[in-house]
Amino acid sequence: MTHLVTGAGSGIGAVLARRLLERGDALVLVARSEERAEELRSSYDGADVQVADLAWPETVESLRLPDRLDSVVHAAGVVELGPVGELSVDDWATQLRVNLVAPAALTRVALPALRAARGTVVFVNSGAGLAAHPGWSAYAASKHGLRALADALRGEEPDLRVSTVYPGRTATPMQEEVHRQEGKEYDAGAWIRPETVADAILHVLDLPRDATIPDLTVRPG
Repeated sequence: MTHLVTGAGSGIGAVLARRLLERGDALVLVARSEERAEELRSSYDGADVQVADLAWPETVESLRLPDRLDSVVHAAGVVELGPVGELSVDDWATQLRVNLVAPAALTRVALPALRAARGTVVFVNSGAGLAAHPGWSAYAASKHGLRALADALRGEEPDLRVSTVYPGRTATPMQEEVHRQEGKEYDAGAWIRPETVADAILHVLDLPRDATIPDLTVRPG
């Protein structure tokens, strides 16, 4: 099987990519720069690592994808917290580009290969994609939009399986950054392990053809 994964540099995406590679699946990974691509090539031996900066979604047009893709997993994301009265246009635009526009553009580019394999698209969303809290407006807006993208794609592409996974707070570098922005002490042991979320995504990918999981919420125990 062949999978395209974004966000393989850290967190949930890194764990998922490692699991897929270790079980013998082929990987296409997306890196934001050639320097980052070299790092990923050294970490994921045999993976096809290509360069596209998701902060500029138009760069995905240059990706050279295989004829068939069994899945595309959108695990990359950025976050910038702040009240509406303080967030800049760039804060909004960057989060919308990376978290929403880039997954839409990349999915469009990958559709021929996904259709050929009757593949699966997984959007790694967030609890913020279900409810917005003070300070989270821009990030939550991007994730609410990602949910809408998944719902529309599911109706448009009935031969594909489209799943949205909503992890609660997960012990990743992004969560550490969130705590820094919130001014809180970070304790990785208090949150979901990224391995747990990766296992949930693998379950979605490995479902027999007679079933699909449109939405899956993973919460801290």
